[in-house]
Amino acid sequence: MKRDDYRRELASYVIGLVLAVTLSLIPIGLVLFPTWPRETTLGVIFGLGLLQILVHLRCFLHISLGRSHRHDLYLLLFTSLILVLMVVGSLIVLGDLHHRMG
Repeated sequence: MKRDDYRRELASYVIGLVLAVTLSLIPIGLVLFPTWPRETTLGVIFGLGLLQILVHLRCFLHISLGRSHRHDLYLLLFTSLILVLMVVGSLIVLGDLHHRMG
């Protein structure tokens, strides 16, 4: 591995670590010191969670929108779709069972 590649990869990891820690500490601070309404706080936490997912994908997994990484992105999107279908399907089944038992 070339020295420039090593430095570029190390810089990506350090930037990702700083962003991930920052994006984790902000929601902790919002919960510990509530200053906004509950709905606003939940929305900010949700948005920061999505941003943290993007940071992890870009900085740690090195998945970008370039042509060489397109297959990795498709695989990730397909996996996410399967997980969403499983979770939503399970919730529908559990909701139906709860309705029938009540």
